[in-house]
Amino acid sequence: MTYIIAILLAAAAANAADKPHPAERVEVPPPPFSEGIFPCNGCHASMKPDKTRRELFAMHSDIVLTHDAEHRWCLDCHDANNRDQLHLASGEPVLFSESYKLCGQCHGEKLRDWRAGVHGRRTGNWNGAKGYLLCAHCHNPHQPKFKALAPKPAPMRPKRPGD
Repeated sequence: MTYIIAILLAAAAANAADKPHPAERVEVPPPPFSEGIFPCNGCHASMKPDKTRRELFAMHSDIVLTHDAEHRWCLDCHDANNRDQLHLASGEPVLFSESYKLCGQCHGEKLRDWRAGVHGRRTGNWNGAKGYLLCAHCHNPHQPKFKALAPKPAPMRPKRPGD
C-alpha cells in the first residue's frame, strides 16, 4: 500500500511540475516577427477570413508550411477573427508572447522540458525570476525542424609540453 501511495505522490508531483503556478509569470522577449508584418490586423482587419487551404501569394509568399502540412492550415493556429493573436484547439485566444501554450498542445514533452529549463534557453535564478525564449526564437513555426548539420572531424588533442 505504501508503494502505491509513493507512486501516486510521485506522479502528482511530476504532473504539477508540468504546470506553472497560476501566479507564475513566464518572462519572454518579444516574439520574432518579420519586419513590417505585425500587427497583422493592419491588413487583415478589412479582409474576410478565407479558410481554404491554398498556396499563399502577396505578403506571405515566403511562408512554406511543412509543419504537419498534410493536416494543418494557417487558421489552425492563427485566429481567423483577430490576426494579432493565436488560438488553442479549444478556440481559446493566446497571445503571440504565450505561443508556448499553443506549441505545447502537440509537443507536451517539449513544453515540460522547456519549463524545467532543459529544452531551449532559460536565464535567471534557480530559485527566483527566470527568462525564457519562445519556441519561435529557435524554431520557425512553419518549418520547425532544424536543417541537418554535416559531421565534423573529432577535435585534436592539444599538445602538452614534452609530447
